[in-house]
Amino acid sequence: MTDDDRVFKALADPSRRFLLDLLFARDGRTLTELESELEMTRFGVAKHLRVLEEAGLVVVRRSGREKLHFLNPIPIRQIHDRWIDKFTEQHVTALIDLKQSLEEQ
Repeated sequence: MTDDDRVFKALADPSRRFLLDLLFARDGRTLTELESELEMTRFGVAKHLRVLEEAGLVVVRRSGREKLHFLNPIPIRQIHDRWIDKFTEQHVTALIDLKQSLEEQ
């Protein structure tokens, strides 16, 4: 499985996207904090976090006895640059050309 495949797989689940939203709102949360926001077992949340870690979307750091979870936005940006930018580039170029053409008239 490629890195892109892991990211797409991780983003395919609404619970995992919600976990990413929580980490975006406030980074450095514990499993207990994240679990309190979802209606699922601690094991279920841990399993989702593991998929996010494998995709590189979440980074874990130990602070004493706690594991803190942090959002890593780089894989999402790489997906954006590879899959979205190339499709929007033509539209932006066309708008710039149209603007220049209208300004010349």
